Amino acid sequence: MKVARGLRISTKQLSAHKTRTALALVGIIIGVSAVVVMVAVGNGAQREVLGKIQAMGTNLVVVSAGQVRPTAGRQAARGTVTTLRPEDAVAIARECPSVAAVAPVQSQKLPVKGGQASVLTTVVGTTAEYPDVRDIHAERGEFFTSEEDSAAMRVAVLGPTVVTNLFGREDPVGERIRIGTIPFAVVGVLQSKGVDLNGADQDDQIFIPLRTALRRVFNQEHLSAIHLRSRSQETMAASAREVREVLRERHRLNRTGAQDDFTIQTQAELLETQREVTDTFTMLVGSIAAVSLVVGGIGILAIMLIAIRERTREIGLRLAVGASRRDIRMQFVLEAAMLGTGGGLAGIVLGLLGAAVIGVATRWTIGLSPTSVLLAFGFSLVVGTFFGVYPAARAARLDPIEALRSE
Repeated sequence: MKVARGLRISTKQLSAHKTRTALALVGIIIGVSAVVVMVAVGNGAQREVLGKIQAMGTNLVVVSAGQVRPTAGRQAARGTVTTLRPEDAVAIARECPSVAAVAPVQSQKLPVKGGQASVLTTVVGTTAEYPDVRDIHAERGEFFTSEEDSAAMRVAVLGPTVVTNLFGREDPVGERIRIGTIPFAVVGVLQSKGVDLNGADQDDQIFIPLRTALRRVFNQEHLSAIHLRSRSQETMAASAREVREVLRERHRLNRTGAQDDFTIQTQAELLETQREVTDTFTMLVGSIAAVSLVVGGIGILAIMLIAIRERTREIGLRLAVGASRRDIRMQFVLEAAMLGTGGGLAGIVLGLLGAAVIGVATRWTIGLSPTSVLLAFGFSLVVGTFFGVYPAARAARLDPIEALRSE
């Protein structure tokens, strides 16, 4: 009964000072809305990144030439290494039992002409196993075959961005393009894959047979990478171990005790690394937003202390007519808790609207988290109550006679 009466009194007092109440709520509203928005953006970024990694292929293991290290958030190779060869891919397919498919890769940026247009795009030399390893599919036409690769045929499969740049809305299948000065027949167009983890457009690529690329286009004998598909998610670690043993033996690294001249990354490692990065980002921005909540709590503390000073005679009168000091404490704690609750609810609404606006305006993936919403609201309630305890205790300690004498 006392709690209900205290709530009515608190509501009346807060409504009587609308400006003061609004100022006390601002910090809590900003803090809660920031938590909701930032966690939603962070979760969306995590889903986006994890989706890109999963779209790279199933049970994917990538062997890159040289040492690859993350630089400015991107994977970058240090120096040029020419020890990774097509024969290594053949050996991996033959000697690694946990590997289901292998696709050697070499790529370069080259000028390409088609129709009346000319563009600079990435030309990828690979084998017919690439679509199986990287989970890509032809939207029109088809990917080139093993026979076409063995015969070093001049055939090409285009990404959607290349099609748009060279042919606009026309169907390029059956048309001819020139990579450098060498003509190629277009045999297929791939489905869109979007951007990769490094922000590169995966649709801005042309795929040609590896033998054709190495002999006629790049004039090289080495590879930049070997992509392979492990037989299952459980065997990816075994695949990486087997591949490392094969390559170290073939590159004579075991005899010299030298470091690997290649880098092996599994899809599981990429998933874990990116998950850690996005979790850290979410925790960071969530912590910054939590600071806003604490600042909002300090605002409540200041407002409550001012309210006690203004209501000293009221407190003295209530004590004089029989109210206990516990009643006084409860009264001001309830007012602080109401401020925290009101700010939390308003912050949730503002945060949800802000997340929706960001999602629509930027086309980012937004991942709303009910857990983060509940935690933000709970934290706002705790902050409001916590910063109301001291003013409430101070009000309860007032001497009734001195309080009634105050102006």
